[in-house]
Amino acid sequence: MSYQVKEIYYTLQGEGARTGRAAVFLRFAGCNLWSGVEKDRELAVCRFCDTDFVGTDGPGGGRFADAAALASAVARAWEWNGRSKPYVVCTGGEPLLQLDPHLIAALHLAGFEVAIETNGTIAPPQGIDWICVSPKADAEIVLTRGNELKLVYPQESAPPERYAQLAFEHFLLQPMDSPERDSNTQAAIEYCLAHPQWRLSLQTHKLIGIR
Repeated sequence: MSYQVKEIYYTLQGEGARTGRAAVFLRFAGCNLWSGVEKDRELAVCRFCDTDFVGTDGPGGGRFADAAALASAVARAWEWNGRSKPYVVCTGGEPLLQLDPHLIAALHLAGFEVAIETNGTIAPPQGIDWICVSPKADAEIVLTRGNELKLVYPQESAPPERYAQLAFEHFLLQPMDSPERDSNTQAAIEYCLAHPQWRLSLQTHKLIGIR
């Protein structure tokens, strides 16, 4: 299988339960909830996405002929040769449109711990080490267990109670980044205080100005 990748880059994980951890971000092109084209946003299942996942023109991006070629590109992006285990976050768009057992095996062979950030609408292959699901209000999730559930908040028709009984280790509320970000953040703080099962997740990469 060939792979279409928007970008590959080395940074710190900016949000969620592993905030602050060094990681290679492997951003796949394409999503099943929005085309990524602005004129289609009002008809999309997910209308608040703030990520460019269209095409293969980003830094490190391109078309990769096979899993070995893509895993080699990810390994080249890892900038630390010390004792820490290399860590790759497969994201998008929707990574499970392309992430398959061959690529997972190739990334493991290159020494990486493999994580995904997914909308949860596609069942994952075996072998992923860390699963983060970020549900969208009008999309039915099939991936109901994993390491963290990170809910962008607030979403109409997606109250946290809808997901609180699912089999995740960590439950996080992330204020929606919009013109109402300050009020969204305050609402998320108040919800977490009233429901301690949930933790606040901030997009720290935006706050400190990294990718």
